[in-house]
Amino acid sequence: MTKLLFPLVFAVSFLALISFPPLTHALGSGLTLAVAYGTSTVCAVVATEPTQRIICYRAGDTNTSASVAAVKIPPNVSYSTVTGGRTSVCALRSGGYSLLCWETNTPDYPVKRLYINNTIFLQSLSIGDERICATTTSALQPVACWRPDGSNGGDLPDRIYTMGKITSGSGFTCGIVLSENNRVSCWGNNTLSKDIERQFGNMSMANIEAGISHVCGVNSSGELVCKGDNSTGQLNVPLNKGLSFASGLALGDGFSCGIRRSNGTVICWGSMNESAVEEIEFESIVAGLNFTCGLTTVNLSIVCWGPGWPRKNGFNSNSSLELPLMADILPGSCVQSSCSECGLYPQSNRLCSGSGNICKPCFNFTVPSPVAPPPEVSRRWSSPSRELRRGLLAFAIVGSVGAFMGICSVIYCLWTGVCFGKKKVHNSVQPTITRVGSNGGPGSNNSPPLRSLTIRRQSSRAMMRQRSGTSSKHADKAEEFSLAELAAATNGFSMENKIGAGSFGVVYKGKLWDGREVAIKRGETSSKTRKYQEKETAFESELAFLSRLHHKHLVRLVGYCEEMDERLLVYEYMKNGALYDHLHENNNVEKTSSLLNSWKMRIRIALDAARGIEYLHNYAVPPIIHRDIKSSNILLDLNWTARVSDFGLSMMGPESTQDFRPMKAAGTVGYIDPEYYGLSVLTTKSDVYGLGVVMLELLTGKRAIFKNGGEDGGTPTSLVDFAVPAIMCGEVVKVLDPRVGPPELNEAEAVELMAYTAMHCVNLEGKDRPTIGDIVSNLERALNACDGSMSSGAFSIVSE
Repeated sequence: MTKLLFPLVFAVSFLALISFPPLTHALGSGLTLAVAYGTSTVCAVVATEPTQRIICYRAGDTNTSASVAAVKIPPNVSYSTVTGGRTSVCALRSGGYSLLCWETNTPDYPVKRLYINNTIFLQSLSIGDERICATTTSALQPVACWRPDGSNGGDLPDRIYTMGKITSGSGFTCGIVLSENNRVSCWGNNTLSKDIERQFGNMSMANIEAGISHVCGVNSSGELVCKGDNSTGQLNVPLNKGLSFASGLALGDGFSCGIRRSNGTVICWGSMNESAVEEIEFESIVAGLNFTCGLTTVNLSIVCWGPGWPRKNGFNSNSSLELPLMADILPGSCVQSSCSECGLYPQSNRLCSGSGNICKPCFNFTVPSPVAPPPEVSRRWSSPSRELRRGLLAFAIVGSVGAFMGICSVIYCLWTGVCFGKKKVHNSVQPTITRVGSNGGPGSNNSPPLRSLTIRRQSSRAMMRQRSGTSSKHADKAEEFSLAELAAATNGFSMENKIGAGSFGVVYKGKLWDGREVAIKRGETSSKTRKYQEKETAFESELAFLSRLHHKHLVRLVGYCEEMDERLLVYEYMKNGALYDHLHENNNVEKTSSLLNSWKMRIRIALDAARGIEYLHNYAVPPIIHRDIKSSNILLDLNWTARVSDFGLSMMGPESTQDFRPMKAAGTVGYIDPEYYGLSVLTTKSDVYGLGVVMLELLTGKRAIFKNGGEDGGTPTSLVDFAVPAIMCGEVVKVLDPRVGPPELNEAEAVELMAYTAMHCVNLEGKDRPTIGDIVSNLERALNACDGSMSSGAFSIVSE
């Protein structure tokens, strides 16, 4: 029955995609990411902070440290979009009432305000070579243009059009004329502008993006179309390479790049046909003359590549490089809207720090009404008859298939006996491994401190070969619960019962009918988004791993629930919550009564976690690599015993010590192995790195990424960069958590041993890190030292 329903659901989803073309972004159009190509400067809007400020990174500043290279741009206020030209970067203040620009060719980024008006707001923003244009809410002047010095921008459209999206190239600007069936109109002092307009003709476009001398866009049929100069093949869309419907476009000088709709990766054609970022998924991309930058889905960081991007330290011109911005970047503007039309972006509230929402892009372009002041309030502008036909067609298809699925569900319900309360037993051993992505939260994968979006979970052919040869005959049984039972246990999944989030959903505290206290993780339910598929894979991964793993220091799986689109996992309840909550400020725990304010207890927790990981690495067959070891995934039970949790990103490693290369890195920024993230080399030593960061957290009481100077100010700093130099100089006491107090004589030796172990765990190269067995041995000796019984054995650090 499931095999029958899946193709139908897929078909409906596919029809929906081709019926409603996606919203796209690129250089020349307002976004939360921009480049000034003349100075190789990248600017972006910061997430997870009360103020959505702008930071910039100038690639020429190669001698500065990472913390200095990322420059905070004044004034420190909230911005909605930013865009760049040759040397100028401009941004709209949140609300659209003010436009500010900065020059990036001087060290101090001087600012100039080009526009301020509390009654007429700016909307779509673009910069070409030396030209800044924006649409407005004024019916009399729907488009305004400026030069970077603030003077009048010259040419405007030949008539007063109601414009939607606008985008600028070298000496020209093009826009979608909403009042004329979404055709393209171009203007400017470059004669190419009218050639491009003529080539598009009366074609109805959902979105457009401009390069130096060409324009690409998605038409109302979902096809990618390029017009303009084709001297280097920049118009030759490689339809045979799986581009399908691009969800992001970036056009430069003689080249075009697009984000594949199918998997989020980038493909380029024309003069810059590169594969340097073939395995990275992106939210959006922008382009300079001969380089491209993109906002990665894995951790909302920025990666740049291309022959025009300045390289150093031996990088070649075709390799990609993550910029040291030390902050999450917003994947979309924070707006004062409920996003009821197309839904919320995942973790929208956290990314906007409670000051708005990020709306998911709709599959057809929407713009604000010219007479409505707030730019966030919008309505659709397109042909009513076309939209009506599409809506009726989609409604008929979805309604028919939905009715058929409902009948099938009733038959399935009667056939399996689930409707009558019969229990089933899940006997799965291995997870279903597919090439999908992530998720993320505090206390789990969704919200670790500061940069917290969890990097996307990916698999590899190597791992699938590992999986295929494993027998399921020793699998343990997990009880299946009905959705009604779990809803009753959590008081209808009420917010009062919410205790955190995990790799695929929200976690609730519950009490089963027999009195057992449990933690219930509930996944997302929408089957129309790729997020659903990602959560589904995390669900299968956790269920498969925990069904066969039993250890004192691993969270135990009680059962699961699979009903229609619902996916839930039931765990034993960890009364004392996550280690992260006790180490860092969190209202969910009692700080004054926490037993963690002793060095012996902190060393014991580190040892408990290490023993759980040791079981995964050395005793599970095949070995299991957790891939997301962090303090929010180490839970404390009633007796304060630490247990490793959340196996949504876990993978089976090779049976030998040889490394293998998954398609994409996974983990959480601040904890992820830099060798794994940079080179995609995954070994058990990747978990060792994460455990090393957790030990540094236990020693210092600081987050993996923290603000050096206080939570309300200061520079984002890596805990590894903060603690390791002090440990190397023998000055561990300078970085210890003052809440615990200075260690006593026996404790001092134990703390020092744990500190040196942690320091070796976070070595850049995996071969220089200790094995998990060595870590367990050292922590056992450290714990014994707290009682004055430390053995005389040597310090165990073995590298390979």
